[in-house]
Amino acid sequence: MADQHTGVGRQRGALPWPRPRRIATLSVHTSPLHQPGTGDAGGMNVYILEVARRLAEANVEVEIFTRATSGDLPPVVEMAPGVHVRHVTSGPLEGLTKEELPGQLCAFTAGVLRAEAARPPGHYDLIHSHYWLSGQVGWLAKERWGVPLVHTAHTLAKVKNAQLAAGDRPEPKARVIGEEQVVAEADRLVANTRAEATDLIDRYAADPSRVAVVEPGVDLARFRPAAGDREAAARAARRRLGLPTDGYVVAFVGRIQPLKAPDVLVRAVAALRERDPALADQVTVVICGGPSGSGLDRPTSLIELAGSSGVADRVRFLPPRTGDDLPALYRAADLVAVPSHNESFGLVALEAQACGTPVVAAAVGGLVTAVRDQVSGVLVHGHDPTDWARTLARLLPDRAGREALGRGAARHARSFSWERTVSGLLAVYGEAVTGHRERLAARLADGPALTGSW
Repeated sequence: MADQHTGVGRQRGALPWPRPRRIATLSVHTSPLHQPGTGDAGGMNVYILEVARRLAEANVEVEIFTRATSGDLPPVVEMAPGVHVRHVTSGPLEGLTKEELPGQLCAFTAGVLRAEAARPPGHYDLIHSHYWLSGQVGWLAKERWGVPLVHTAHTLAKVKNAQLAAGDRPEPKARVIGEEQVVAEADRLVANTRAEATDLIDRYAADPSRVAVVEPGVDLARFRPAAGDREAAARAARRRLGLPTDGYVVAFVGRIQPLKAPDVLVRAVAALRERDPALADQVTVVICGGPSGSGLDRPTSLIELAGSSGVADRVRFLPPRTGDDLPALYRAADLVAVPSHNESFGLVALEAQACGTPVVAAAVGGLVTAVRDQVSGVLVHGHDPTDWARTLARLLPDRAGREALGRGAARHARSFSWERTVSGLLAVYGEAVTGHRERLAARLADGPALTGSW
């Protein structure tokens, strides 16, 4: 249970709770089939995909409901044995932004309820919703189906608004209210870190006994240090990706938007050029990702910034990578930068470290957990490009120091795995199912007049 003294949920582990047979996973605004790094696809997509696969391996069936955004996809796709993605038609297939989706929640909810109605009664044992839009749907579905709701926020509006990038749009009041409603109605709230648990309790008045900390993981079979000589492997990875084989490579991986702050890295290289031109001329900054969110307002702004800052010759832009190219990019880099203004966890940081590459990250949100300062990487307080330039100037020439951080990064990442995450989630699911059954038994004991929709 949650720690009542500190007000922060404890990390869940394997416990003897009942295991659900089937779970309805709700992901309204983005599908696990989408490519991370484009549109609204990011760490949450990876989380849902990896968790669903491993739940199925643990004999828990998962059906993922997401909004249909293309007529080319069939209504139901088998993503893996025991995992199906159901595309729910709600609004136009294309052209809707995430901010416009609240107007389609009624249609999406109707599609979810219809799908369940075609099943035998009691088909789903539990609902797990991701992001507040899905939480709104889950809140209604749990009442209709009489099952518990587990919710993961992934990001919180009040936290984002408190840490906005300059010029970025604040999250609307409607989202804040929607999150407050979901927090009040969910049977269990899953936080990625203790910091997020504290935010739920302090900023959203969540009941501490219903908040659980379950840290995300990393695919340690896919993201791992290169075999053999690291320098030779890095050169091979650079040749594969068309990057310079000499000099230093600092990589940014993720969606290009103000929240993720890739501009901080570009400005840092410009500041490095003023501080140490010879060193700056040996640095290649790789920006791997596509415009997203408010970044779509000016999709070429980062290219323009590199030009106006005088470092266009030092910045390379790559589209999001798939398959083995992403681990190759991490191994090609001397450092991976995660300068975000807010991260609920920071899966990119964990993936890079699992490949043995140190991470330089902003000391915000879940990055304080994902990166072990001075052991697996370096945490930078604030987003002043001068501070980031100073950190790069210290780390890049220090080969021995970077190698030590790389070894620490690989060790640190090994303490995270998706199997560990799923073990924690199964314990939370068991708590939710047990609590639901106890409430049902209590209501039945009070008489038929009080049973309601249970």
